[in-house]
Amino acid sequence: MGEVNEDTGCGPAGVGENGETLEGAVKYYTLEEIRTHNLASDSWLIIHDKVYDITSFYEEHPGGEEVLLEQAGADATESFEDVGHSTDAREMLQQYLIGELHMDDRKEEGKKEVHETTSGESSSWTVWLIPAIAATIVGIVCRYYMFEHKSS
Repeated sequence: MGEVNEDTGCGPAGVGENGETLEGAVKYYTLEEIRTHNLASDSWLIIHDKVYDITSFYEEHPGGEEVLLEQAGADATESFEDVGHSTDAREMLQQYLIGELHMDDRKEEGKKEVHETTSGESSSWTVWLIPAIAATIVGIVCRYYMFEHKSS
C-alpha cells in the first residue's frame, strides 16, 4: 500500500498523502493500519466498513471524548447503531470520511446470517424441551412424595 504512483506522485490508485482521492478513487485501509490510530491525538473509526478520522471531533462530540477514545482504532458500527444517532449525526460523519475498510478485512454478512439461522434452529427445540423435561421431573417427584405421604 505504500507504493507511489510515478505519474501522479501520489499513493496507489491515485490517492494523495493524506488519504484524499484523485479521479474518484477510493482509499482502502487495512484493519492493521486502522488499529494504529487509537490515540486522542490520532483517532480513526470504522462504521459500516467506512473509515473516519475523528481526531478533530473529540471536543464537539456530545457524548464526550471517552466514548470515542474507547472505540478508536476499531470497528464502532455496533456502538454507533446502539446509541441511535440522528440523521444529522450520520450526515456529519461524511466530513470525517477518509476511506473504506479493505475488502479482505470486511465481515462477510452472508455467512454470518447463515450461522445465526442455523444456531437459531438448533436452539429452538431447547426452548421448549428443557422446560418440558423439568416439568415432567417436578410432576413425578411431586406424585412420589404425595403417594409416600398418604401411605404413612
